[in-house]
Amino acid sequence: MLKFLKHLPRLIGLTTVLLPITLIANPALALMDQLGVVKNSYNSRQWAEITSRLNLMNIDYCSLDAQEFQNQSDLNNISVLLLPNIENITGAQAQALELWMLQGGRVIVTGPTGNLAQSGVREQLRSLFGAYWAYPLSTETELQPQAEQSWISYDGLGANLQGGVLRASNTEMASSETAAVWLADGKPPAVIFNENAIFLGWRWGVDKVSSSATDIAWLTAALNYHGQQISTRSTRVEAQPCNREQQTDVIFPDVQKRNVKTESKSVSVEQMQGMNRDLEELIARYEITLNMANAKYHSLDIPTTQGVLDDFDLDANQSTPIAIAPYGLESKSHQVLLEAKKKHQEFLELIREKQYQKAKQQWFQTRNLLLNNYPTERTLAQPEVRAMWLDRGTIVEAKSPQNLARIFDRMAAAGINTVFLETLNASYPIYPSRVAPEQNPLTKGWDPLETAVKLAHERDMELHAWVWVFAGANKAHNQILSRPPDYLGPVLSLHPDWLMRNKQGGLFDYSSNQKKAFYDPANPEVQQYLLSVLSEISTNYQVDGIHLDYIRYPFQQPQINQSSGYSEESRKQFKALTGKDPQDLTYNNPLWSDWNEFRINQINNFVFTASRKLKEDRPELIVSTAVFPIAREQRLKTIQQDWESWAENEWVDLIVLMSYGLNNEQLSLNTSQILQDKQLDSTLIIHGIAMNNTDLVTLDRMQLLRNLATDGYALFAADSFGPGLERILRQTQGNVEQPLPYRQPFVTLAQRYQGLQKEWSLLLAQDQLVMDAKTIKEWDEQKDSLASSLERLAEDPSRKNVLTAQIHLSSFRRKFDYWMWEHESDNPYQVKAWQNRLASLEKLLNYGSRSI
Repeated sequence: MLKFLKHLPRLIGLTTVLLPITLIANPALALMDQLGVVKNSYNSRQWAEITSRLNLMNIDYCSLDAQEFQNQSDLNNISVLLLPNIENITGAQAQALELWMLQGGRVIVTGPTGNLAQSGVREQLRSLFGAYWAYPLSTETELQPQAEQSWISYDGLGANLQGGVLRASNTEMASSETAAVWLADGKPPAVIFNENAIFLGWRWGVDKVSSSATDIAWLTAALNYHGQQISTRSTRVEAQPCNREQQTDVIFPDVQKRNVKTESKSVSVEQMQGMNRDLEELIARYEITLNMANAKYHSLDIPTTQGVLDDFDLDANQSTPIAIAPYGLESKSHQVLLEAKKKHQEFLELIREKQYQKAKQQWFQTRNLLLNNYPTERTLAQPEVRAMWLDRGTIVEAKSPQNLARIFDRMAAAGINTVFLETLNASYPIYPSRVAPEQNPLTKGWDPLETAVKLAHERDMELHAWVWVFAGANKAHNQILSRPPDYLGPVLSLHPDWLMRNKQGGLFDYSSNQKKAFYDPANPEVQQYLLSVLSEISTNYQVDGIHLDYIRYPFQQPQINQSSGYSEESRKQFKALTGKDPQDLTYNNPLWSDWNEFRINQINNFVFTASRKLKEDRPELIVSTAVFPIAREQRLKTIQQDWESWAENEWVDLIVLMSYGLNNEQLSLNTSQILQDKQLDSTLIIHGIAMNNTDLVTLDRMQLLRNLATDGYALFAADSFGPGLERILRQTQGNVEQPLPYRQPFVTLAQRYQGLQKEWSLLLAQDQLVMDAKTIKEWDEQKDSLASSLERLAEDPSRKNVLTAQIHLSSFRRKFDYWMWEHESDNPYQVKAWQNRLASLEKLLNYGSRSI
């Protein structure tokens, strides 16, 4: 698949170099090889940034801990190995590499890899890699690809980097060539390659060295050069170990898995189907975005449905289209839409003619045309939750109220109405606490929480305190504070009996990335301490909400004996209930389900108790949770997080799904499955969006969510909030005075429905809503009746008006499919989006009725 990524950056330019990786992240496009990525102590500090880039690419990679990489057999499941800044490699590892490469393995090497190895090993590595890191450059220097190398002959690979000079070491295995140089004296080599290896002369995956865009562009080119077809990732949270048995998900069991041959590679039918579906939905989403912008812009000028009917020729059964600017039939955006639809038909024709490589190029060009011309000059936003996580690192970097004010100015101008401020991280509050033993040392001298509340309220924004609940210590944070890696933090160090242990007695979780130590949720003293902290925040500060994070157990794989929760207190309680020590239970034991339910109940009990206490003290406080959108059965087994029960019991107001890594198709499918759950009918749900894509891809993701039955979004996180996205958000949702769904659900409901009415009227005016005159009259009558009932409810939120609105909305939704059957045949995505938005109205109605 990466073969046809070759020319993509030339099509989309440097600013969108991240785009193709995300766009092809689609189960229908999945191929089968895997990239292995080595981790050791020399790149562990960079691991979060390295994996961030890999996750952004959404390719299927596995992690290989250097300690477990000793033999050739450890590399058997890998076709390409990435060695990012691995400064020391042992003799056994070098020998394993050599044997594996002789069998066809290929490597991508970055930074001063191997420079700290023993002299004999260094020589062996130089022979294997065909190059070595000679010395670092003293200043940031421009990187220039060599034009004669076809595998890098496109834009997006040149950049200013802090790198090092490479030296070629031609060997019997292969002759090395220079692929890029530094624009310094003598133009020394920056990238060297041969048949078996590519050596990048900078520390790949380090923000201070190079941008994500540049790193991803070069890794894409390197994989393309090696001819590898890397599969897209599933929805799992983190990469699995490379030596674990691979499993293939059957995404489309009803499609016969057959291949058609192209010039050089095979292309699956599923791949082409996925590409076509992806393109169809982007075109439809672009068109809906135009309609939303037009409807808002012409809110005073668009004729009513009755006005259109007055001009309707019942004999001819058609009306006269009305041209509407700036996004009307003659606008540039409309012309782009027409061109994209034409290119889509050409794409389908190329497939019919079996010209698959040309079809792929057409697919990229069409996506690029739409995304680079996304309508951003007008307001698109509806009344919704527009949140952003304001992370601890950004708060620390601000250092003063004045600098923090600038961050709030930017968020407010971009239309953000809810801020999740990281208030308690790894047991350290950012404020001076009387409950917690120690304020974060990097925020001492001022109170960022007090400042943030004031800044948010001055800008008509809400401030919700973002709290790590059961994650009590963090090795990555220890490093920032110059503490020992295994330091348990200021609370668990004082109370070691509060600590959760895994089944092997370990103090930190099993994850290979940013290991954390957890509080034991079953310990009553732990729960009381955490409740005291939450109460201190909500009582002493006028926060608008409490945002619960790490409200779970650590990730586990009990089927391979990785399980957590074995404190003395938990074992004692479970033994009192069952007569068995959970330490003695195996995954196949009949009592294992009881042990799992015991741990689920500890989390549920805390959410219930915390919500009740917080609401008793301050009834207007909003309680929200950051949770994983993993399938429920798997989630309960691996992290004991039962957020559906929290919603069903109305313990929380807002569920925030951490769906950063999901591609568009996965996000749509995941959301549809979640919202079919009747337990969630009266709780608001929003999705998290990672701001690690291009700005226009992020905007398109927002528009996708607006076409689903959700109540907004949350951007992760403020440290990634760049000026490009800020500019787009200023134009599309900034300075918009709209109600917040969790504060004014009925007003939000009425205004969202008004937006739908305007879109329908616009399409009728332009003769783009396929419906006969008789159906229009019936539809119009019920449409207006529903509007009246929703407006009455917004003005007078009484039980009577809630019931009337429910009756009208339910009736309207039941008949909507019948009214739209003809229009849906040519516009399935558009009609589905309207159905989703009507479903979101019903959720708002149910949520609002909770308070009546």
